[in-house]
Amino acid sequence: MNGNVPNKNNPKPSLPPGKKRFNPFFWVYIILIAIIIFFMFSNRSGDPVKTEWITVKEQMGPGFEIEKLVYVSNLQRAELYIKPDALEQYKTKFGDKIPRFAPQFYFIVSDSFDAETQFEQLRNSLPEEQRFKIEVEQRSSYWGRIIDWLLFPLLLILMWVFMFRRMSKGPEGAGGGGGIFNVGRSQAKLFEKNKTTDHVTFKDVAGLEEAKVEVMEIVDFLKNPDRYTNLGGKIPKGALLVGPPGTGKTLLAKAVAGEANVPFFSISGSDFVEMFVGVGASRVRDLFRQAKEKAPSIVFIDEIDAVGRARSKNTGFTSNDERENTLNQLLTEMDGFGTNSGVIILAATNRADILDKALLRAGRFDRQIHVDLPELKERLEIFKVHSRGLKLEAGFELEFLAKQTPGFSGADIANVCNEAALIAARKNKKAIQKQDFLDAIDRIVGGLERKSKIISPQEKRTIAFHESGHATVSWLLKHANPLLKVTIIPRGRALGAAWYLPEERAITTVEQMMDEMASALGGRAAEELMIGHISTGAMNDLEKVTRQAYAMVAYFGMSDVIGNVSFYDSTENAGFNLGKPYSEQTSQLIDKEVKRIIDQAYDTARDILNKNKDNFLKLAELLLEKEVIFSDDLEAIFGKRATADDTKA
Repeated sequence: MNGNVPNKNNPKPSLPPGKKRFNPFFWVYIILIAIIIFFMFSNRSGDPVKTEWITVKEQMGPGFEIEKLVYVSNLQRAELYIKPDALEQYKTKFGDKIPRFAPQFYFIVSDSFDAETQFEQLRNSLPEEQRFKIEVEQRSSYWGRIIDWLLFPLLLILMWVFMFRRMSKGPEGAGGGGGIFNVGRSQAKLFEKNKTTDHVTFKDVAGLEEAKVEVMEIVDFLKNPDRYTNLGGKIPKGALLVGPPGTGKTLLAKAVAGEANVPFFSISGSDFVEMFVGVGASRVRDLFRQAKEKAPSIVFIDEIDAVGRARSKNTGFTSNDERENTLNQLLTEMDGFGTNSGVIILAATNRADILDKALLRAGRFDRQIHVDLPELKERLEIFKVHSRGLKLEAGFELEFLAKQTPGFSGADIANVCNEAALIAARKNKKAIQKQDFLDAIDRIVGGLERKSKIISPQEKRTIAFHESGHATVSWLLKHANPLLKVTIIPRGRALGAAWYLPEERAITTVEQMMDEMASALGGRAAEELMIGHISTGAMNDLEKVTRQAYAMVAYFGMSDVIGNVSFYDSTENAGFNLGKPYSEQTSQLIDKEVKRIIDQAYDTARDILNKNKDNFLKLAELLLEKEVIFSDDLEAIFGKRATADDTKA
């Protein structure tokens, strides 16, 4: 179709690229500017110079300089016309201040001044042949009346028209509509093949193999619907992408937009929310109307939890009528299609637990696609994607980086690649090296190094014992996470840090959790053992251990005293139960069990440090000397680390 032909969604014909539509208000703006300039500069050269009556009476009059005096009674002003032969001396004195046209001077006449008498006396005091003319008149400011009665209302009208046109003009893309007169129109952006330049395909989405299979099947539903409906199947109406932040949910939706040969509407959940009552529901209706008109099509709602939060059962406290009305309209539209209407809804959220149950039921979102944190193989693929445009040194191994970043999301890995490039550029390197990536990982995990922070020798020694305690206990406990690096250089808010490579596992045993808690308490135990007193440096460790111990007892059923019960509410639908779901006696038992578990882990850490005190001191002295040590240094002191797999073998 020719781009200049209007259609029903865009009544005005489009213009060729680079050519702007003529604005009919252009000449109106030019005329207004010309009027303003005229009033500012037109009479500037004709303004008379102000003087006083005493000067006129004692100098100008006796000097025979006045040709005519005009008294404007209604303005309380008198104007002086100077003779040409006397004007030269004033031009020399005042320069450009003297106007080119008469009158040349004026003075103010007060109410108590008897103007006619005083003027006549001055005139009669002069010789008859030198007497000046006296005229009395009244003036009306015609331009002032025009401004008061015509120009000012005209400016108001023009401003109103200008604001009207600005508010009525909608943004580019589908739905038209921003502005007060299109406030109920959908704000969704429309992506159509061959009409958008920024294409993302499934090749740009590394990892997420299972999620890509699900999403590619949805695209195939729209490309080949008969393949499924001939067998009596029904095309799914919606799919919900669920996963932690940064795992690629929105990127996956962009890939769907790039791969699909159908119109793709993209909108955020917050775009439905507006201060005006009923706007959210109106935008939902308009969005689905547009999608049906362009069917087959895909509608993607990002961060749907902004509008799809569970409706409150108690309307007196936390309800939001406008948001709930929007959700009700969304539920109605999603369940109101024909079975094979050709409109599929994609949505993304990292808070699926707070969504309304009616939104998640079959018939609305038939599928929930879980997009989890990438595993080792998927992290390697993500590093390959984000390192395409980077200048890496020869022989660089991305597998090493994938092993060094457990628990990193796709967004974190992209940030690591970018930080590594910036660090290498800061050091004026021609290629990005392995150390640049390690520095980038350290900066993202621990924060920026603060080498300028002043630490006393005693504090530095305490920090070294603390971090060495973590390193020693974690190295000698077979179920603890293997240590990678220890440093006493301050980073971010921490005075020291230890980096581990946690094992990627789906479940965790009691032994593993106890060893991890003992490793976390190794720093506090080392301070007490070597220095004789404890410090505030273990606050984060104690917080982590306390949270983990309570989870073991109250959530995971890992206490013989409490038994195989769990008080965890995975649905977060406790309703009106504002208290604890157990008795006060049970609460006391939980507290006692938590203290017993933490004390047991602390005793384990202290016993290990006592039995390996000599090697522990060597490690602390080495850390004080180098400030940064690695797993190879620990292996040289303690020997090869024993693991759970070695015990099984």
